Amino acid sequence: MNAHNKLPRVVIIGAGYAGMAAASELAARGIPATVFETSRTLGGRARRIESRGYPLDNGQHILIGAYTELLRLMRMVGADPEALLERLPLTLIYPRRLRLRAPRLPAPLHLAVALLTASGLSLGARLGAIRFMRAAQRAGFRLDRDIPFSELMVRHGQHEAVVRYLWQPLCTSALNTPPQEASAQVFLNVLRDSLAAARQASDLLLPRTDFSALFPEPAERFLLARGGEVLRGAAIRSIDWNPYGFTLEGDAGGRSFTHVVAAVAPYHLPRLAARLPRLQPVLDDIAALAYEPILTAYLGYPRPVRLPGPMVGVGGTAHFLFQHAPDTLAAVTSAGGPHLALPHGELVERIHAEVCGVVGDAPGPAWSQVIVEKRATFACRPGVRRPACETPLANFYLCGDYVASDYPATLEAAVRSGVACARLISSQAGRRPA
Repeated sequence: MNAHNKLPRVVIIGAGYAGMAAASELAARGIPATVFETSRTLGGRARRIESRGYPLDNGQHILIGAYTELLRLMRMVGADPEALLERLPLTLIYPRRLRLRAPRLPAPLHLAVALLTASGLSLGARLGAIRFMRAAQRAGFRLDRDIPFSELMVRHGQHEAVVRYLWQPLCTSALNTPPQEASAQVFLNVLRDSLAAARQASDLLLPRTDFSALFPEPAERFLLARGGEVLRGAAIRSIDWNPYGFTLEGDAGGRSFTHVVAAVAPYHLPRLAARLPRLQPVLDDIAALAYEPILTAYLGYPRPVRLPGPMVGVGGTAHFLFQHAPDTLAAVTSAGGPHLALPHGELVERIHAEVCGVVGDAPGPAWSQVIVEKRATFACRPGVRRPACETPLANFYLCGDYVASDYPATLEAAVRSGVACARLISSQAGRRPA
């Protein structure tokens, strides 16, 4: 194929954030892709669901200002971040325990002032947190050897209160891995690009719409306008390869494609690639991955219930409470634990009691919806092997939040992997952004 006069025929399997990032970036470079999505709703593990006719997300996801690639892609596809996201300075509230707010000052002054003025921590704990950040900066946020997060805290002599109410919640929510197992190096990477970066990088970005409408659906419109296609409710069962290209079991059109981007959750890849023996080393790495759940409980109240901030730490059955709507709260618990064994009724009762501990007396919820993503993310442990975008099979690429990067399994990691795949394909074709 002469790459300069014949466009590659690209198929993307999966229309989550990673797949739609790849499709959008390819479309912007003049390469319209075909996207297959099993579900009728775009977004993958960050998608809209319906409950009692009310749109919810399949989990409460957190965005921050450091998600520069997601923000760029949103603008590119016509999804204005200023309209769709509420930007707030980093604020961490644990009622009667901790209150920290980053002022709108230049970095790194904003973080130093936030730590020095945090209420609920002793002066020694606050100064210790500042010393930890300075030491991490001097080391370039790099470790000679990856260790568990909890060991990192001991190494730097962090006060128990600052670990419990600051570093550990940040680690658990970002890496979705218990602190005694979480990668200290990946946690440092997160600190490097958020708290230790430009002031706006640590801002909280709170969606004003559901996660399907936030990016995947505008990306679909962007792709369709440039000659691509998105086939919803189209399940691909397996992929075959021959010298003429790739064919898909489940493609009613029986087409042949020159390039494949597998944008599915890693545990779905073995089925798709069962007939592709060159991918066995990749499948071996994926087989070694462990996974962690995320539980989200929505509580709908008969009247407005106001939290003292948009995101409030609890540290009980719920790790964080979010103000989803004036009368609706979302409670999130990251990683595994005994809460997963509770009947939903008891779980909701416990979370409601924690809500009352924050807001005072509140009527019992009129409705609730509990959502458990059992394999929400890979377990981000020290030394975990993550596959690269490129694979041993030419023109077969992987994208998703599990693909090798500095970041844990986040939306930013997902879209960066999709963009990386698109750039590799377009460079082969000699295409540049329009």
